[in-house]
Formats: sequence, C-alpha cells, structure tokens
Amino acid sequence: MRAARMHGYEQPLVLEDIPIPDFRADEVLLKVTAAGMCRTDVQLVDGYFRQYAELAFPTTPGHEIAGEVQKVGSRVPKSSGLQEGDQVVIVGGWGDGTCRHCQQGNTQICAHRNWPGFGPYGGYAEYVPVPPRYIIKVDKRFGLKAEELAPLTDAGLTPYRGIKKLRDAGALGPNRILAVFGIGGLGCYAVQYAKLLGGGATVVAFARNEEKLAVAKDFGADHAISTRGKSLDDIRKELSKATGQGEVDAVIDCAGVEEMIRLGFELLSISGHYSSVGLVGDKISLPLFPFVGREHTYHGSFWGNYNDLSEVISLAQQGKIRHAVKTIRFDDINENIDLLRTGDIVGRAVIKY
Repeated sequence: MRAARMHGYEQPLVLEDIPIPDFRADEVLLKVTAAGMCRTDVQLVDGYFRQYAELAFPTTPGHEIAGEVQKVGSRVPKSSGLQEGDQVVIVGGWGDGTCRHCQQGNTQICAHRNWPGFGPYGGYAEYVPVPPRYIIKVDKRFGLKAEELAPLTDAGLTPYRGIKKLRDAGALGPNRILAVFGIGGLGCYAVQYAKLLGGGATVVAFARNEEKLAVAKDFGADHAISTRGKSLDDIRKELSKATGQGEVDAVIDCAGVEEMIRLGFELLSISGHYSSVGLVGDKISLPLFPFVGREHTYHGSFWGNYNDLSEVISLAQQGKIRHAVKTIRFDDINENIDLLRTGDIVGRAVIKY
C-alpha cells in the first residue's frame, strides 16, 4: 500500500510502498478512502509535541480518517454490526479503556492514549487496523462523500465539543454575542455550530484573512471582523458598530495564537466564557486581576469522544453541516503540508484515495 511516513522531525514525508498492516482477530482492517490534513500533522512533523512525547519512527500521520471496512476480525463481536463494505469514520482518540476518563467515555483525554496518526498507523496510508469500538457507521443512503466525512472527525468534531461546553455552562442564548476566533479548518465548522447550538446568540467571526471571513459569512456568521493591522480600540469600535456592544459574552477559539487569546480576553465581558480548541501557539500570558475580578471562565476542550462524533455525523446526515474542502492527491501531500504551515489553505485539505 502507499503511505506517507515521517522518518525524522523537520523532514518531508517519505512517500513509499509498504506492506498492508496485519490486524488482530479483535480488530477491523479499514481501507482509507479519505484523510483530512490537520495543522496538528504539521506540528507533528515540526516537533511541536516532542516536549510531551517522543515519536518512534517511522510514523504515519493522519488522524482524520474515513473509509470502508475491508475485513472484520474473527473475534469482533457481531453486536458491532460491522460488515465488509460499510462506510465508516474513525474516532481518533483511543484510550486504555480502564481509567476513569475512558469509563466516562472521554477516551481522547486518557493518560495512556494510543491514537492513529501518531504512531505506525495513520490516515496518510491506504489501510489501517482499528478496534471496532472506535468505528462509527455512516449510512450510505445519505450520500455523504468520504472527503466530507474525514474532516468531521477532528475539524468538525473539536469545535462542536468546545461550543457544547459554552452552552452547558450557560454562556449562550439570546442577547449574547459569541465570537469565533480563527476561520480555518475548525472555524468553518465552528461558525455553523455557533448558529445551531447558540440559542439565538449573535455570531461574530474574527480572522486576519478576508477570504476566510467571507466563508464565515457564507456559513452563517452574523458579522465578520478582520483583525489584521488593527488595534484593540479599532476592533472594539467595529464590534460595537456591528452589534451594539464592544464586548463579547463567549469565545470559541479555533486558532490558539497567543496574540488572539489576549485579544479575546480583552474583549470578554464580565462573567464571560472562553473555550480554547486551537493549538497554533504553545503558551499564553494573561493578566490575573481582570481574569479573577471579572469572573472569566477558561475552558480547555480537546478533540471529542464517541458520542460527540456520533452527534456530528447525525447532523451531517441531516444536511445541517456544510463543508469547505480542498481535495488533494496523495502525491501532493508535502506541498500541502507547506501550505498548512503558512496558513494558506481555506477550509480543510483532504487526501482522496
């Protein structure tokens, strides 16, 4: 099979032919039909995560995976309902199955995690072995394409969980302003969830790229504000002109850039909530007194669990989610890694097999 693999940090991926992987009797062999290209893949190549865990090479990136069931192991329970030819997506956050987080269903935050795309198997290859408990079937009758499904497993999943946290904390509703920071692969979906889950909140998109802001407006944002070259006062005045107030009540941050996080908290109202899902930067620095004195709440929100992704897939099957996808060839992976690195892809780049 074809695979694009890391043989070291800060090196182009090697496109090579390798054997189709073996799979255990309690696993499913999946034929990958599409794999989303996430900025996390760039960070993996660039060594962003080395301080947290070293990789064993070769590593095959790609954690946004859609595919078809190729073979079902002999010990996979019939109750899984999986059959050869099924259209499926993969829940990327695999856990040990025994810790309290796994027992609660949040396998993506398991301390003993094991994820596709961060080891020998990932979506930048034509086949992957997968435990059946991390597979969600997609009804073919709805006509969803593989290149639409793959990004939903992260780009479409991560902001969904982040906005659910804002909703469940009581931060959303009528006469509230919900800001979406960063209109990239995640932000395109976040704008739509902000309208679906916001309870009537006004949705304002913030980004530096005018083309991306145009996508946000097309996907339902009530207002779009460019931050490029503008001071806090400039942005506050523009926000006030658009919405009637110079502050926001909640933020879903899909960028994770320190500069944007500081801006977000400077715009955040008293008792406002901030949900971080982006990871472009590596640290934040916030003044403590406004954080405490204005009773701000900062939510870390990581990826999503099986139930979150099931809900996202259901919304997609109901036609409630639109996609901004750039389909690419396997041979063009490294070129698009470079474009991701510079932020020059609108929406999600997806490898189509």
